[in-house]
Amino acid sequence: MPSWLVSMVVHLTLLLVLALVGRSTSKVGQIELQFRQSSESSSMELAEFTIAAAAPLETFERSMEEERIDTTQLVSIDVIDAEAEIFSLVPKLDASLFDPVVASTGQLDKSNKMFQGRSGTMKERLLRIYGGDETTEDAVAAGLVWLKRQQLRNGSWSLHGPYANGARGENQISATAMAMLAFMGAGSTHRGGQYQRELLRAARWLVANQDDQGFLAGSTMGHERMYSQAQATIVLCELYAMTGDSWIRSYAQSACDFAVASQSPQGGWRYQPRRDSDTSVTGWFVMGLKSGDAGGLEVDPSIWPKIERYFDSVSQGYSGGYSYMPNVAASPSMTAEGVLCHQYLGRHRNMPGMAQSLGSLVENHPINTKEADVYYWYYATQALHHYGGPLWKQWNEKMKATLPARQEKQGRERGSWSPTGDAWGGYAGRLYTTCLSIYCLEVYYRHLPLYEPVETE
Repeated sequence: MPSWLVSMVVHLTLLLVLALVGRSTSKVGQIELQFRQSSESSSMELAEFTIAAAAPLETFERSMEEERIDTTQLVSIDVIDAEAEIFSLVPKLDASLFDPVVASTGQLDKSNKMFQGRSGTMKERLLRIYGGDETTEDAVAAGLVWLKRQQLRNGSWSLHGPYANGARGENQISATAMAMLAFMGAGSTHRGGQYQRELLRAARWLVANQDDQGFLAGSTMGHERMYSQAQATIVLCELYAMTGDSWIRSYAQSACDFAVASQSPQGGWRYQPRRDSDTSVTGWFVMGLKSGDAGGLEVDPSIWPKIERYFDSVSQGYSGGYSYMPNVAASPSMTAEGVLCHQYLGRHRNMPGMAQSLGSLVENHPINTKEADVYYWYYATQALHHYGGPLWKQWNEKMKATLPARQEKQGRERGSWSPTGDAWGGYAGRLYTTCLSIYCLEVYYRHLPLYEPVETE
């Protein structure tokens, strides 16, 4: 073979490699190269030819679509291992890929904005800034120990027992979701933390109940179904947002898809998909979808204006207050829930009605052990924490003294909260009052505040 032909073949090979590498981050279409000998005469001439993308590559790209990560959503580059080959075209066959429990797509930047305060130095800082202390943390720790003891062998929890003062009816989906949220609020996930083992068992049990439409509460009866669905949605979305675990993603996405598809014409949710709306059920779905959005899941943006219109319809306007349904009198619990949802929907801290609503709650409906209502306390604590300022400080001083004092200090139920005397405790039982009490005491770090600290001074 002549030397010029050897040289041409070598250079042709290099050009082909460079062309493929240069186009490797997107689908390979068609590459056309033309070469002619110009420096010396020869009867040999290279014909024009084409290299087309092979079908197997297209199939491979489609199969990898669900696992592809938008690098603009990843955490800042300074926290990425310098040795990681983040631009490699060939996925590494890590052993974790064969274990559906630990496979991960990585944490997303959006999730950090909502959940990054649950552990480490950030948690300590938020406790100090927003008024938590050793007493509140000891109460949370004792509550989680009690919850751990109540987990059933299959990984779920029960509203009935095996503890005293169980609920009137059973609802294992809600019981399991509420218990999981308590552990997750303190920084544990199914991939790490003090209660990793309990959450892994619970997550496996929970997703086994999901059907093809994303519905998880098929075993739940009556009006409790959509409550259970919304609570389970929050769990799956938070787990995915906190870990980026690809094993969880499909279940969390299906739950979000179901929530979007079941939104009613009024803009919210109630007992049956697409039929009606009330503030109570809608509030749980808002938190589920916001958690999914924070984790980078696909949430149809058209739902948000509809939800906002619903909350506008149950708002009393500038005078403050929210009602359970349109044209019904406002109540403290629905006011707290309505304000919180409007906060997550983007309402500014200075928008008319927010200060009036929250001020009325603090002054006219403070935490009162003679009128215990942990459902109301749960929503009011969150809304006031986001709002900040003197109203939050006034509420928090009462909350962080009252809840630890009400906690069982000895006996079999040590670490739990008795449902006796609570507005809904007699119906929902001990696990319900315990979980919502824990949420209140985790509020300092459970979700990052929605308004900048300078706005809350």
